[in-house]
Amino acid sequence: MNADPQAQARLLELQEQDTRLTQLDHRSRTLPEAQQLAEIDTRLARVRDEMVAARVIAADLQRDQARADADVEQVRERARRDQELLDSGGINDPKQLQNLQHELQSLARRQSELEDVELEIMERVEGALAAVQVLTEQADALAVEQAACSAAVADLQAGIAAERAAVIERRAAIAAAVPADLLGLYEKIRADAGGVGAAHLHRGQCGGCRLQLPPNELERVRSAPASELIRCDECRRILVRTEESGLTA
Repeated sequence: MNADPQAQARLLELQEQDTRLTQLDHRSRTLPEAQQLAEIDTRLARVRDEMVAARVIAADLQRDQARADADVEQVRERARRDQELLDSGGINDPKQLQNLQHELQSLARRQSELEDVELEIMERVEGALAAVQVLTEQADALAVEQAACSAAVADLQAGIAAERAAVIERRAAIAAAVPADLLGLYEKIRADAGGVGAAHLHRGQCGGCRLQLPPNELERVRSAPASELIRCDECRRILVRTEESGLTA
């Protein structure tokens, strides 16, 4: 294929824009701030799960405490009634009086046992509620951090998108000045060669694969007309010749 040397030179400009687009896309996918946001999201989700579990535990313990309180109160009420009956002097039967006194002693022991259980549950409730409080504070702090990081990522992505739009506009203007057949070849090579369709021939080296052209190939390129389209024998990319190509004697 033959192409005007100026049209060939525009391929380098086009390639520059395409390379920049690739860089912008890579940057958009690999923002450190986005990775940080993902880590915060993971931590926040874990803390919220732990917080829900802690609340369930605290609620269960509070129900246990309510039952323990009721058990203690029931024993206290029965002991109170027995004590009132004993203090009333209305019991004259010695055996019945003895049984009542034994029951009061038994109730006192039972009340002590239940109060120990009640105290233990109260301590566990306090610990569970404290854990809920700590996890809630952690979740709140992470939510604030998440919002700030999310805003930063959004700003960065907006900046990348704006720059990308400007590059696309410049690329379109350059592509419009490239003949359709040459542009089509460039696009095909670029799709097959990792995003690089045209490269600078710099001091005898292909700017695409970074390999030095053999002396006989350099000689052939040196003698070729400026309008002849040159391609690298190794990577098959279009080689654009300039004053820095190392072709002058």
